[in-house]
Amino acid sequence: MRPLVDWPLEDRRNIFGVFTDIDDTLTTEGAITPDALQALAQLKAAGLHVIPITGRPIGWSEPFARGDAARGIAPWPVNAIVAENGAAAFANKDLYKNRLQPSYPLPEQLSKLYQQDAATRASNYARMQAVARRILREVPGAALSQDSAGRETDIAIDHSEFSHLPPALIAQAVAIMQSEGMTATVSSIHINGWYGAHNKLEGARWIVRELFDRDLDAELDRWVYVGDSTNDQLMFAHFPHSVGVANIRRFEHELTHKPRYITQGLRGAGFAEVARAILRAQD
Repeated sequence: MRPLVDWPLEDRRNIFGVFTDIDDTLTTEGAITPDALQALAQLKAAGLHVIPITGRPIGWSEPFARGDAARGIAPWPVNAIVAENGAAAFANKDLYKNRLQPSYPLPEQLSKLYQQDAATRASNYARMQAVARRILREVPGAALSQDSAGRETDIAIDHSEFSHLPPALIAQAVAIMQSEGMTATVSSIHINGWYGAHNKLEGARWIVRELFDRDLDAELDRWVYVGDSTNDQLMFAHFPHSVGVANIRRFEHELTHKPRYITQGLRGAGFAEVARAILRAQD
């Protein structure tokens, strides 16, 4: 992992899209920081595509996509939010396919999009709940994530947000998911498991097709991915421009695929650092 200042100017100048994780990348202690939110707005104002992609549930993502006046939450200035590790998203597909480009999608225009059809989601949901019950029985101290009510296509076991599981028990939960035929990943806060071929990379490919009718793999050198954890490794391995915010150091010994660059700042401050580096190159 090289310091972010080593990212060549010409590479940064070529960037027109940013994919980013949310937890511990945009957020600090569970909330987006003002500098990270401002960075999103500045990137969008400069004409870049900005798409957070997260393991969080689609229901949890909705207030950030649509805004929530009662809670004082304005819509995030992004093209879409892809949730549940690529399975679902809030976006306005028609808006972008008609080549209309507002500063960000208006709340009333947003749609909920899925990679799986309704019948597949229903079948998988029942199977996943059975696996969740098995984990709660067999893994001492295991608890479902507190955002589980908003999940539609995966399950999540809390290991570091409101509960704590040591590495051995995290590994046990992952092994149970895998023994049941699930895909399992570990984020900075949760163990996520699901049925289906989607993941963050497939979710990124999917949303670029849905919104822009384009092939992400044909333009990878024009996108950057920003993340913080082991469940970002597929993105780090695939994107030639990848950045870890500084708190990724705590997972460094577990990373088979590391980001190419690393920020000085932690979490939201690190993301803002990435945005500044891109925006300076656009001048």
